[in-house]
Amino acid sequence: MIRIESFAQARELLVRRISGGFLADFGETNSAEQIVRKIINNVRAKGDEALFRYTRELDGVELASLEVSRAEIQTAYKTIDKKLVSALKLASDRIRDFHLSCMRDKGLVSFGPNMGRHLLPMEKAGVYVPGGTAAYPSTVLMTAIPARVAGVKEIIMTSPPNKEGVLPPATLVAADMAGVQRVFKIGGAQAIAAMAFGTGSVPKVDKICGPGNIFVVLAKKAVYGTVGIDGLQGPSEIMIVADEKASPKFCAADMLAQAEHDALAQAVLVTTSPVLADQVEEEIHRQIKLAGRASIIAGALDKSMIIIVSDLGEAVDLVNLFAPEHLSLATENAASLLAEIRNAGCIFVGGDSPVAIGDYIAGPSHVLPTGGSARFSSSLGVDDFLKFSNFVDLDEALLRELADAAMVIAESEGLDAHARAIACRTEEQ
Repeated sequence: MIRIESFAQARELLVRRISGGFLADFGETNSAEQIVRKIINNVRAKGDEALFRYTRELDGVELASLEVSRAEIQTAYKTIDKKLVSALKLASDRIRDFHLSCMRDKGLVSFGPNMGRHLLPMEKAGVYVPGGTAAYPSTVLMTAIPARVAGVKEIIMTSPPNKEGVLPPATLVAADMAGVQRVFKIGGAQAIAAMAFGTGSVPKVDKICGPGNIFVVLAKKAVYGTVGIDGLQGPSEIMIVADEKASPKFCAADMLAQAEHDALAQAVLVTTSPVLADQVEEEIHRQIKLAGRASIIAGALDKSMIIIVSDLGEAVDLVNLFAPEHLSLATENAASLLAEIRNAGCIFVGGDSPVAIGDYIAGPSHVLPTGGSARFSSSLGVDDFLKFSNFVDLDEALLRELADAAMVIAESEGLDAHARAIACRTEEQ
């Protein structure tokens, strides 16, 4: 781990870390972009034929059908442990309750007698869930439930199959609980292309959400404009702000938990206590010996940091500069810092709020902005699946009141047809 005891040095290093966005973490991406572009073009041109071929070539699976059947979903419930079903049900209930509390009233909203907004859900949303060698039912719940609460009419999901050509039972159960109508055994850039342009089997959607590897992220970037996307999520990040009262054990555990996602993950501890910094390093060395993914964690820790600052004001400055995906406030009276945090994906307040709880069951979505993008974007929620149509409803008197000023502006811009479109309504007939 990198240890820094200068605020200025820490600030300079964090600026470098976020200046290129998270794609810089992946190194040279030109070759990946070329591969993604080719995949997207082939799926757009050949549809299902390309999807079957890429699943065979990239996933090593010969599929008879791209879509998961209802029977497969019913079998999944019988396959997984009942405790897991119960845990997923609790998580889905909490996630749904959180997003229901965030929901605005849909329909027509007037702002006075002559203008307003019409709030509507999108028609179709696509959810991408990583898979292949692992199961991520939590990601299904965290992406599909906000869409369902928002009122999206059709939610489809894509996820790469395993070597047997099936999706993990827990992923299918979670999809059913979340209200996903159709599930497809497709992964990678080809899944993003299928949802963006539609194929014989896969419907075209209005928006695609969900995290993935570099090929998935670059595919989302490439199809943006044809469809909406939730964002470009990169490797996991955690920043912990801690004082001398924080638990070294808890701090180390939270850093290791996010580091085990990916060797590209980043864990940053910012503390006012040099003693705590030493204790956290000791805890990390002790706890990593217990980790099943120790090699991945070690890769992430190589570029992770412990930063010592003189006071919490400097710590908050670094938080707002770095704009972390996950922020843990491990200080005395931690809630008092909330009002000072401007840039963070999700904030975990106090020692009893581990980030890992947020990954699974707390309620807010774990699909969060990374790479400094929390400066201008938010965690996934119902608003991602809602859109406004503004409306203007003038009467003749108000039109006449506004017409002259509008025509002056139109003529100043050289758009005389605009001015005439107004004038013809106000001239005496």
